[in-house]
Amino acid sequence: MSSFDLYLPCAGGTAPFLADEVTRLSGLAPAALTVGRSGVGLRGDWDTVLRLNLHSRIAQRVLLRLWEGPYRHEDDLYAAAAAVAWEQWFTPQRTIKVEVTAQRSPLRSLNFAALRVKDAVCDRLRARCGARPSVDTARPDVRVHLHLGADTLTLALDTSGEPLFKRGWRTDKGDAPLKETLAAAMIAATGWTGRTADGAPVPLFDPCCGSGTLVIEAAQIALGMAPGRQRRFAFERLLPHDAARWAALREQARAAERRWPKDTPPIAYGSDVSFRMVDFARRNAERAGVGGAVEFRGGDALQRLPPSPHAGVLLLNPPYGERIEAAGVAGGLGADVFYERLAAHWKSHFGGWTAWVLTPDRELPRRLRLQASRRVPLFNGPIECRLLRFDLQGRNDKNAQT
Repeated sequence: MSSFDLYLPCAGGTAPFLADEVTRLSGLAPAALTVGRSGVGLRGDWDTVLRLNLHSRIAQRVLLRLWEGPYRHEDDLYAAAAAVAWEQWFTPQRTIKVEVTAQRSPLRSLNFAALRVKDAVCDRLRARCGARPSVDTARPDVRVHLHLGADTLTLALDTSGEPLFKRGWRTDKGDAPLKETLAAAMIAATGWTGRTADGAPVPLFDPCCGSGTLVIEAAQIALGMAPGRQRRFAFERLLPHDAARWAALREQARAAERRWPKDTPPIAYGSDVSFRMVDFARRNAERAGVGGAVEFRGGDALQRLPPSPHAGVLLLNPPYGERIEAAGVAGGLGADVFYERLAAHWKSHFGGWTAWVLTPDRELPRRLRLQASRRVPLFNGPIECRLLRFDLQGRNDKNAQT
């Protein structure tokens, strides 16, 4: 079976966690991967393309790289794209879109760069197949990715289509939803799987859950659910696609899922001060197939008590800046008051838990008056953040933190 050059982009800071995931899904040794700041490269066959799209929780897309080489002018882009055998991948009946990213490119217009690549693709297909594909910038069948470096260009086919954070279950969302891919990376950073080595449950609790992203991702991980189980992919419109093989891989994924036993306490919990968001989270959980494994309740983060008798993991992307105005009883009193009260509440009620907090605020440990035992750099979109770990001890502990 043919082997392809694959590249999986990811959010800044998440590449080490993506590399671990790709190693597990592909069966390759870690040394066989190329790990960059914002992506992972590897060689893989068509089955690898399918498995990575179906199972990767952290990758943004699965790109199939078809050409890489030097360039200086726009004409070099046309020549490179004209040299790729596009007719082996899709027919002129498919609609296309060229998407461009650049880093230190000398070219003045990325729009013109995209136009030159589009012209080359269309001209080649007309010469080989007798017809040109149409362009659809909104919902294309095929996305061609052009990346321009300082002196090197890369042409790739997007085998995913819609970005992989779109799992297919999120219909209800809030104003600033956390992307599922970043949520999965946060969970990977904590090492949480839902169980200890001896099988004891380890609950996960997000007291600022919004529409439920972290909780739902955690529940799907605990149940072994493939994140791509409910969506379609761009590779289904490419010529190498084997519908029977794809159906078999999806069925294998379904057969590996675990059902949450009835009358068993949930494994992941969420709460939010907005009852509207709690309702959104519950509906999203049902669509994601994890309604029985999670629990969502309304309540202020400064008042909610531990949802489980077992010590577990607090994982949250709390409000910051203007969002604190809607954070509950501390609303309107500013970040210092909110976080001071939050830390006091944790010390009183969450001794033995581990708190992981995603924040862009470098002063958060000072505001909480807690010592961070680990700092993981992560990007939430363009915002540089840290995922901070705090090992919580109760107020009565003689070694309690101050």
